[in-house]
Amino acid sequence: MLDDFNWFVENYRTLYLLHGRSFLAIKGRRVIGTYRTYAEAVSETAKKEPLGTFIVQECNGDESAYTALVPFCAVSANP
Repeated sequence: MLDDFNWFVENYRTLYLLHGRSFLAIKGRRVIGTYRTYAEAVSETAKKEPLGTFIVQECNGDESAYTALVPFCAVSANP
């Protein structure tokens, strides 16, 4: 599935141009479904593919679809 995610990131611009703002079900480095919501993408794809064999990624036009901001908080041992 990491291979599918990397493919999604590498092809993000083209996928956005083809599918617009959507949630994409991806398996085997190809889009197997395009949906309006994450829940719909999972439930509909799971009717045809076993859970755990595909990924669902948001396609929203910018890098926030495949990146996450993880806040870092430094804690001092000395009060």
